[in-house]
Amino acid sequence: MAPVETSSPETEHHEDGGNKAAGEVTRSYWRWHKDDFFPEPSFASWGAYRRALGATPARLRDRFAGRSTDAAELGALRRRSENEMRRCLTWWDLTWFGFGSVIGAGIFVLTGQEAHDHAGPAIVLSYVASGLSAMLSVFCYTEFAVEIPVAGGSFAYLRVELGDVAAFIAAANLILESIIGTAAVARSWTAYLASLINKPASALRIHAPSLVDGYNELDPIAVGVILVTASLAMLSSKGTSRVNWVASAVHVVVIGFVIVAGFLHADPSNLKPFMPHGVPGVFRAAAIVYFAYGGFDNIATMAEETKNPSRDIPLGLLGSMSAITAIYCVMALVLSMMQPYTAIDTSAAYSVAFTKVGMHWAQYVVALGALKGMTTVLLVGALGQARYTTHIARSHIIPPVFALVHPRTGTPVHATVLIAAASACIALFSSLDVLSSLLSVSTLFIFMMMATALLVRRYYLRGVTTRAHAQRFVALLVLIIASSIGIAAYWGTSPERWHGYVVLVPAWAAGTLGIQLLVPAARAPKVWGVPLVPWLPSLSIATNLFLMGSLGKDAFIRFGVCTAIMLVYYVLVGLHATYDVAHGACAAGEEDSDDFAGADDGKNKVAAAADVEKADAADGGGR
Repeated sequence: MAPVETSSPETEHHEDGGNKAAGEVTRSYWRWHKDDFFPEPSFASWGAYRRALGATPARLRDRFAGRSTDAAELGALRRRSENEMRRCLTWWDLTWFGFGSVIGAGIFVLTGQEAHDHAGPAIVLSYVASGLSAMLSVFCYTEFAVEIPVAGGSFAYLRVELGDVAAFIAAANLILESIIGTAAVARSWTAYLASLINKPASALRIHAPSLVDGYNELDPIAVGVILVTASLAMLSSKGTSRVNWVASAVHVVVIGFVIVAGFLHADPSNLKPFMPHGVPGVFRAAAIVYFAYGGFDNIATMAEETKNPSRDIPLGLLGSMSAITAIYCVMALVLSMMQPYTAIDTSAAYSVAFTKVGMHWAQYVVALGALKGMTTVLLVGALGQARYTTHIARSHIIPPVFALVHPRTGTPVHATVLIAAASACIALFSSLDVLSSLLSVSTLFIFMMMATALLVRRYYLRGVTTRAHAQRFVALLVLIIASSIGIAAYWGTSPERWHGYVVLVPAWAAGTLGIQLLVPAARAPKVWGVPLVPWLPSLSIATNLFLMGSLGKDAFIRFGVCTAIMLVYYVLVGLHATYDVAHGACAAGEEDSDDFAGADDGKNKVAAAADVEKADAADGGGR
C-alpha cells in the first residue's frame, strides 16, 4: 500500500496565495529544465527508463488497482501547484459561466448542419433527447463537484472511484475534447465573421489544394482568436468572469431577438415533412448536437475557485443548464419554421434564414450575437480546460510543470498555453464536421464514465461494503453497461426492428433494480445528491451509450486511433510517472492501492472522509 502524502507542519502562507515551506527558496515560475518536466526517478537516465519499461506489466497491475482519496485530491495534489487558485467566484459567476461556456457554435452552426443533413424539422427532438441526456450528466457532475471541489473535474472524480487507469482514459479524452472543442468553435467564429461582412463562410480562409478535403482550408483568424481569449483567461479568473457577464448578457438579448423575430416570420408548413430521415436521423443528429451541451463540465472545474461550493455549484450548474436546454429547443424550432430544411444553410444557418425572409439587416445582429457567444465559449473554455489540465499535471500523467499556478495572477498559465497552442494548430487545418463528430464520441464516453463512477461512489466503500455485496454490485453494473451497449448496437444495425429490445431493455432494468434492492448503499451525499439513484445514473449510462451508437463509423475510427495513441503514451510515459509518485519515489505518495472488489481495511477511506470534512469546514463550504 502506498504511503499517504502529508504536508510539513513548518509552512508559511504567502500573500500570493501559495504555501511555502519555511526557509524554502522561491523558484521562478518559468522553468524549462528537464527535471521540471520529468522529475520522476524512472526518467533520471536511459538506464532507469529501460528498467522502468521492463517493469511495465507489474506497474500496470498496480495502477489498475490504484485509488486516490477525496482528501488527497483536496490536499496533497493541490499543493503541487505551489500557489493556490484564488477563491473568488460565486453562484452568479458560475451561472453566467454556464451561459458563456455552452451557447455558441453548437446552436448557431450544428443546428443548421444537422437539420439539413439528418433530422429535418425534427431537429428540435434531437435537442430534447440530447438535452435530457446532458441533464442526467449535469446531476452527476454536480454531486461530485460539491463533494470534491477541485480543479480536476471528472478526472479527479474518476481517479477516486474508478482508479488511475480509468482516470488516464478520462484525462486523455478531456485534453482531446479541450483541444478539438476550442478549435471547432474558433473555426465557426471565422465563418460568422465572414457572414457579418457579406462573404461566403470560407472566404476568410486560405485554400490549400495540396491538402486532403476537410483539412485544406487554413484558418489563421481562428488561431488569432484562440490566442487572444487564452491571454485574457491567464490574467484573472474574476476579470474573465466580468467580461463574460457583459458578453453573455448581450448574447441573451440577441437570442431573444432571434426567437421573437423568427416566430414572426415562421411558416408552419416548413415543418412538413417533420422527420424526413426517420427516427435514426433524429438520434444521429442528437449525438452530434450533444456537442452544444459539452461546455457545462467547465463549470465543475471552477469548484476550487468557488467561495461556497456546496451552495454555488448546484445553483450555477443546474440553473444555467435548465435554461439553456429550453433555449436550444426553442431556437431549433424557430429555424425549422423559418425555412424548409433543405434550404437551411449549413455554415451560418440563422443569418442566412433572416436574409431569405427579407430581414437583410437582421443577419448582422445574428452574426454579431453568434460571434459574441462563440467568443465567450472560447473564453470560458480557456479558463475551464486549463484547470482540467492543471489537475491532470498534478498527478504527473503529463509533466508537472503544467500544474503550476502563477503566484501573481492565481491562474495556471502553463496549462493555458499548452491547450491554446495545441488548439491553434488543429484549428488552422481541420473542418468543423471532422471535429464535431470526434468530439461528440469523446464527450459522451466521459459522461458515461461519470455516471458509472457515481454508482460506484454510492454503492461501494472499502471497509463498509462486504465482499459479497461488492461482487454482486460489479455483476449488476456490468449487466447495465452490457445491455446499454447492446441496445445501442442493435439500434445502429437494425433501427427498424424491435425484437432485440424485448430482451435488452428488461436486462437493463433488471440490473438497475437489482442494485436498488440487493446492494445496500455505502454512503449518502453530505449536502446535495443526485435524486432517484440508481435509476438516473443508470439511465445516463444508457443514453450516453445510445447516442454514441448513433454516430457514424468514421467518428469511432478517429476516436479509436486517438485512444490508441494515448494508450501508447500512457504505457511509455504516464504509467511510470504516476507509479513513481504513488509509491513515494518522486515525492510522498497520496494514493492507496487496493482491490476494487472490496478489501476489508477501511481505515484510509474513513480517515480521508474525516480530512475532507475538516477541509470543508476550513474552506467555508457550509457542510
